[in-house]
This record gives sequence, structure tokens and C-alpha cells, in this order.
Amino acid sequence: MINWWQGAVIYQIYPRSFADANGDGVGDLRGITDHLDHVASLGVDGIWISPFFTSPMHDFGYDVADFCDVDPVFGCLQDFKDLMTKAHSLGLKVIIDQVYSHVSIDHPWFKESQKAGSDKADWFVWGDAKADGTPPNNWQSVFSGPAWSWSTERGQYYMHTFLKEQPDLNLHTPAVQAAILDVAKFWLDLGVDGFRLDAANHYMHDPQLRDNPPFTAAKAGRPFEMQDHLYNQSHPAVPAFLEKLRAVLDDYGAIFTVAEVGGRRSLEEMAEYTKGEGRLNTAYSFIFLEQEELSAASIQKAFTDWTAATDSWPSWTFSNHDRMRVVTRWGAGRDPKAFAKQMNMMLTSLRGILFMYQGEELGLPQANVPFEKLQDPEAIANWPHSLGRDGVRTPIPWSEEVSETEIAGWTTESWLPMDAAHIPLNIAAQEKDAASVLQFTRQLLSWRQSVPAMVKGDQTFIDAGHKDILAFRRTLDGEDYLCVFNLGHETLSWDQHQCDVVFSVNVDTADMQTLPVCGAYIAKL
Repeated sequence: MINWWQGAVIYQIYPRSFADANGDGVGDLRGITDHLDHVASLGVDGIWISPFFTSPMHDFGYDVADFCDVDPVFGCLQDFKDLMTKAHSLGLKVIIDQVYSHVSIDHPWFKESQKAGSDKADWFVWGDAKADGTPPNNWQSVFSGPAWSWSTERGQYYMHTFLKEQPDLNLHTPAVQAAILDVAKFWLDLGVDGFRLDAANHYMHDPQLRDNPPFTAAKAGRPFEMQDHLYNQSHPAVPAFLEKLRAVLDDYGAIFTVAEVGGRRSLEEMAEYTKGEGRLNTAYSFIFLEQEELSAASIQKAFTDWTAATDSWPSWTFSNHDRMRVVTRWGAGRDPKAFAKQMNMMLTSLRGILFMYQGEELGLPQANVPFEKLQDPEAIANWPHSLGRDGVRTPIPWSEEVSETEIAGWTTESWLPMDAAHIPLNIAAQEKDAASVLQFTRQLLSWRQSVPAMVKGDQTFIDAGHKDILAFRRTLDGEDYLCVFNLGHETLSWDQHQCDVVFSVNVDTADMQTLPVCGAYIAKL
């Protein structure tokens, strides 16, 4: 059975920074709705919206205080319903984040769990202090410091994998699983088309609270990276919960599921979470997001490793709301405009479910956010060793307008500042430029939608004879396309005369014996 999500291109929207409809400097749901025509015009199949639920915003929405309502900064539940109506009218599927591993410290469940004799006493991960008053074990939080904080009211420590304001749910408890499944049903009843499951391998912990062993190969860095995470995550019972979730989703039809899975055992876990029809459709790979250097070998290895580990459809992305924009991370020493086109072509030529982060259609580089303007708690806590996530979360530039009150479609006091380097790359200007990254990406994706081999076809790598050339074929039912990319820093010899070039970047189609820097093309064979 072929499902809509196989080979789909999904556009990720970070709502705080996409579009601001009410002029308060923070993006909102009405802003998304007002600009969905832009998204649909790209030729994508759906949108993934990062969290917009009720939250005190300690981690900007990933600390949820009410799973079934919209935070006022983003609007209201009716605004979300209107967004879905508009998206569906444009043929766009709507995927939303679901954060099941933890909640906000302000969530009623956690407040109740702290009380003596509460029926939610085991809804969170609690542990007694050691005899000397220190935490139950050596587990560390991702954002630095112990993964335990003291509750005076309860007289115990509670676990938090991330911020202390994000206590971990205890999904070993059947009542917690039932409550989470009710959350899923709430959004499914509203008509969402899929879920991106945040931090899926953090759903369950070792009930014995055993210490993690050291990870001796770790680079000097945060304490979290110095441990082998055998016990604080990735419990063997996680797949059984995913099967319960899948059973609920199946009652609603072809609901798409993608698990966020990071860490040293991510490939093994992604294979486990997507095994068979009773679990998830795919897993969201971090392989390219965490890769500092671009190479043809690494692209091919990621693909072959996935296909060797699992028969599910892979998912690929080059940028997201947590990792540096690809134009900056991989594009050093190359022309930014040509490189952005090449990366968009390469991403959307791979076999898999493809996630394009907002701004990639414009070729935006990583924004510079000075320390005094930072909002990201991770960046503030680890400055200057970590620049954090704010540089990829700055507002999308919509217009060329710059005045005392407006910068590129945002107020001058937007929640994060507009980088001056982004203003010339605004959407209005690129709409008028036939050679822009935006126009190229739109034409590429529009063509791709009409070519089954590029959407659902097989992918076979070709030995290009040079380490910097990535080449592969996409084939289906007699259709055969060759995709070629120069990922190096110099012009390379490449002789291909028997080609009908359909799309190209930095390539002289009259001289197919060389492949310039950032050169790429797709040809029909």
C-alpha cells in the first residue's frame, strides 16, 4: 500500500518566528494561516508545526502546561481550526508536535503529583535523596547539571532530562499512558494528519534508577555527553507503548508518525521504533543535522546504513529549529546562493520523507544573535561554548520594508532580532527575482511532484570516480533519472554526454565535461 507520506516533502514551521498577525513581535497561528499560500506554492505536501500549546515558555513551548489548548501568545483553539481548514483547502497535510516525555512544572498533573497521597503520585519520576542529601543517581540533564531537582513539598527529587522546569513523565504508569493516548485522540478528532513525536527515546527510564556508566570516548564537553545513557532513556518497554499509540492512530486512517530519536544508538532505536506495521512510519534522523562536514561518502553511508537497518521509509533533513542552518554549517567557502539551491536539490532528490525547515527556500544563513538578545536557555547557560538555537529561530523576512516600526514584516522589537543579512533575502524580493533561491526551489518541487520516480522510486548510488561527486539514480516503472552533485571546493572533470538535463545549478549544459563548485543537475536517462 502506498501512503501519502511516502516521498512527501514536509515544511517545518516554527510558529514564534514564521509570521506575526497581531503585531506583538511573536509569530502566531493566524500568521501561519495568512501565509499558507506561500507554503503551498512551494510544492510541498504538508506542514509540521512546532509546539503551540499552553506553556510558560521556559523552553518556548516544549514545556507544555496544557496538551489540549493553544497558548494565548499564539492565539486560540479556533485559530488552529481555521489554520487546518485553510491548509486542507490548499492540499496541505497538517502534522503537529506531540511532547510525551515531559511536561511543564506548571502542568496540573505535576502539581498534583507533588501532594501527599495523590492519585498521580507515580505519574512522574521521583527518587529519594541519598543519605548525604545528593540526588538518587548520577544522571545528567541535556542542558547541563544533574537531571534531578528537589521538591520541598514532596520531600523527594524529580527527574528532568532537560530543564528543571520540564519534569519527566513516568510512562511506565498505565494511567499516564492512557492520559497521553487521550491527548492524541483530542488532536486526531480535530483532524490533524500526523504527529512528530518529540524525544521519543526519552519516554521511559530504568525503574531501578541505576547509575549510567561513563562514556570514555566522549569529547570534553557537557556532563551529559560524558555518560553512556543505558538507564536514563531508551528503555526496552518504549516500543510496546508505541504499539498502543499506533493502534489508536489506526482508528483514524492514514495518520503519519515520525519519531525524533537522537543519541549514539539512534539508528538501532529508529529501526526498532519503525519495525513492522504496528509501530511508527518513520524516524527523524539527526545524522545530517549533527554532521559538521559535507561529503559524498557521508550522504551515501547515511542512506545505506538506514536501508540495512530497517525496511521503513527514511526521513532526511538538513536544518531544523535546534541545529545550525545548512548554508552556514556546510557552505563555508562556497557561493551561498548557489549552495542553497544545490542543498535544496540534493535534499529533495533523496529517497525518503523530506523535511524542509522554514527559510531554506530562501537560502537563509545562520543568524547572528548577540548575547544580550538571546532567549534560548541552553545558549545563555553555556555561553560562549554553545551559541544555542536562537540563530536558527529568528523571524522569517517577508518584505523589504525597513522603518522605525517595521523590519521585513515584523515589529522592530520582535522576540528575536532580525539579522541584517536576512533582510535582502526577503520573500517579496525573491518573488521578483527569477534567479532567486525561492523561485528555483518552487520550480524544482513543482516538477518533482509530477515525476513518480523522484517521489517514490528506488535509489541506487553510482561510483562517480571522485570522492567529492555524489551521484545516484532514481528509478520507477521505466522512468530513470540521474542526480549528480559536486560537493567539493574545486571544479571537477565529469563527462556525461547522454543526458537530457531537467534541472541544474551552476552547470553549463553545453559543456557537460566539467562540474563546477556547487554544480548539480538532474537528468532524464
